[in-house]
Amino acid sequence: MARKYRTVAVGGTFDELHKGHRALLLKAFDVSEKALIGLCTDEFAKKLNKPHSIAPYLQRLRDLKAFLDSHSLSERTTIVPLNDAYGVTLSEGCVEAIIVSSETESMAKAINQERESRGLRPLDIVVIDMVPSQDHSPISTTRIYLGEIDREGRLLKKC
Repeated sequence: MARKYRTVAVGGTFDELHKGHRALLLKAFDVSEKALIGLCTDEFAKKLNKPHSIAPYLQRLRDLKAFLDSHSLSERTTIVPLNDAYGVTLSEGCVEAIIVSSETESMAKAINQERESRGLRPLDIVVIDMVPSQDHSPISTTRIYLGEIDREGRLLKKC
């Protein structure tokens, strides 16, 4: 199957690698030959002010690699530490598109504004819908940490 892009970017903390994260990653490989995955460093993750703790970078990296290996996607992947919201997206020629969820689409638009201010061509933005949990609310790491749902979006307690 011919894929639309040679290389796309996707980034995140990928903590509690859940069904929504997996859908985002699989979309990246569905539309491209190769995905450049920015994985938030511990330092950057702290700056995101999440309402919960975040697993250490090496644990998140192990989980991400295990997922990629289980789908035979490792050979099509480059994982890089993400130290800020932009990563490699401000470099010319690294990627053609950015894959985001509807929740993070505004960041992709900010990346393109910054690219344009630097005289770079905007990246295509591929948006996937948030993956719903059993109660039809989006799956999120925060909800997993709160014990509301598991990584598949199944309810663990009445909300």
